[in-house]
Amino acid sequence: MASKKTPEINGGSMADIAFLVLVFFLMVSTMDQEQGLSRRLPPLPAEDQKAEDQKVNRRNIILVKINSNDRLLAGNEPMDVSQLKDKIIEFLTNPTDDPNLPEKEMKDIEGFGQCSVSKGVISLQNDRGTSYRKYLEVQNELVKAINILRDQFAMQNYGKKFARLDEEKQDIVKKAIPSNISEAEPKDVKKK
Repeated sequence: MASKKTPEINGGSMADIAFLVLVFFLMVSTMDQEQGLSRRLPPLPAEDQKAEDQKVNRRNIILVKINSNDRLLAGNEPMDVSQLKDKIIEFLTNPTDDPNLPEKEMKDIEGFGQCSVSKGVISLQNDRGTSYRKYLEVQNELVKAINILRDQFAMQNYGKKFARLDEEKQDIVKKAIPSNISEAEPKDVKKK
C-alpha cells in the first residue's frame, strides 16, 4: 500500500507577498505629526547688558492666569475668555495714556520712520491641572488681539490687511505691533 503524502504549501512566496503588502502600506500611509504652537523665543540679552537693564516695569506686564478649574484671571480681574481679546487690545494700545497701562516709546522703524510702540508684555501662567482646551482658547484670544491690532495698523498705513501685505511691510507691522507673549512654567497649586 502506497502512503499518501499531503502536499506542502510553499511558505517562501507567502513571505514575499506579506513583505510586499507591508511595503505598500508603509508607502501609501501617512504618519500624523503632532502640531504645537509656534512661538519665537526672545533673543538672549547681550553679555555686557546689566541685570537692571533687563527688568521690565511692572505697569508694562499684564498677568493672564488660568487655574486648575479653567477659570481665567487677567490683570487681577476674573473674566470669561470672550472678554480677554478686548482687555488685551486696551492694554496694548493704552488709548487714554493711563499710568497703570504700558508705556509707549518712539522707535525708528526702518522703511517706515518714527512710530509709537507699546512696551506691553503679556505674561501667561497656567496650573498643571489646566485643560489643554482652555489653554488653547486663551492662546487663540491673545493671538487674535495682536492680529486685530496688526490689521488695524496695516489698514491705517497701507490700506490692506496684514495678511495681504508683502513680506517687507509685514516686518514693519510686526516691529510696530510686537507679539510679546511670555509663558511661565506651569505651577501645581495643589502641591505645597
